Amino acid sequence: MMKIQDAMEKEVIKFKVDDRIIDVAGSLRENKISGAPVVDKEGKLVGIISEGDIMRLIEVHSPNINLILPAPLDLIELPVRMKYEMDEIAEDMNKAASLLIGEIMTKKIVTISPEKDIADAAQLMDTHDVKRLPVVESDGKMVGIITRGDIIGALVRG
Repeated sequence: MMKIQDAMEKEVIKFKVDDRIIDVAGSLRENKISGAPVVDKEGKLVGIISEGDIMRLIEVHSPNINLILPAPLDLIELPVRMKYEMDEIAEDMNKAASLLIGEIMTKKIVTISPEKDIADAAQLMDTHDVKRLPVVESDGKMVGIITRGDIIGALVRG
């Protein structure tokens, strides 16, 4: 069977814990990827940031329309109240966007060692329902990433 180190992607886009969400979201979009590893100052893997993490943040900070819907007698002051609610929501979103990814990243990470077989990676991905696995040396240093696509590619190449 083929080893992880032969199939993994070595050039990995990764972020630092103190990167801002807004920058990370832009970079994910630019690079057409749905997630990336997060490392500390020593290059050790500390988390994964995904579009899902960012989407959850937006969900939490998005307007709850029921708060803004008026009782019939409130119609006169509705425009003022809507404006106030919308301003508050916009401010909330701005605050959320300037958060650091360390605050919203997934810290429970499934990793794999470069010496393992790609079959092990496939099984781990299936078990944990993840699309990518950071490839980590025994000292915690990240050396690559393996995705579902990499595994399929390795099978096709043989």
